[in-house]
Amino acid sequence: MKTDIDIHNHCHFSFDLWLTLIKSHPEFKTKRVELFSSYFNIDKSIDEVAKAVKYYDDLCNTINEVTGGNIDTFEIYLLILNSMNVDVKQLDRKSLEEFYLKSEALFLEYRPVVIFENIHRFFDEIKNKGKTINILSNTGFIKGTTMRKFLKGENLDQYIDFHIYSDEINCSKPNPLIFQEVKNNIADQELPLHRILHIGDNPVADYKGAKDFGFSAHLLKH
Repeated sequence: MKTDIDIHNHCHFSFDLWLTLIKSHPEFKTKRVELFSSYFNIDKSIDEVAKAVKYYDDLCNTINEVTGGNIDTFEIYLLILNSMNVDVKQLDRKSLEEFYLKSEALFLEYRPVVIFENIHRFFDEIKNKGKTINILSNTGFIKGTTMRKFLKGENLDQYIDFHIYSDEINCSKPNPLIFQEVKNNIADQELPLHRILHIGDNPVADYKGAKDFGFSAHLLKH
């Protein structure tokens, strides 16, 4: 992916993650569905489970974008399980946490693919100009804590001044509160909003959300 991001007229760069910098490993989602099905003893075909996982992933993502809130990862699990006729009243938080740790291990084994061309060189260029970078990502199945581990493993964490994940502040793009959180975390509090550039692939959550708040925005098209 070639980029025409303007780094000269901006001082701080906010990056979305999914489908902006990275995409899922081609085998990860299938492996996760298999794990989900076996861990919770779901009495349905893998295809049916996969459809339910995708349906609730998409639905919760849309709800988060529309309301600006954040549906918890464990709530998404329970919605899927309920739709699969699993008695969710028999579950407890401990079992959900244990499953999450197993899915995190799987995620870090089948690591996302970096799709942003020459990302280390690009981040180097930004940092060498004395400018700053953050990650701003809506989360669903994968929490912010896991994304931090992944970014460390890719040696990308070294470039990032701060991270903001929707599950950690209970707020999702395009909610102006999440863009305010970016502004609040920038060292130079006098920096005019238009000198802050948010880069993402979602026309509503990333582009319109950032523009409506007053930031500059760059919509990536892969």
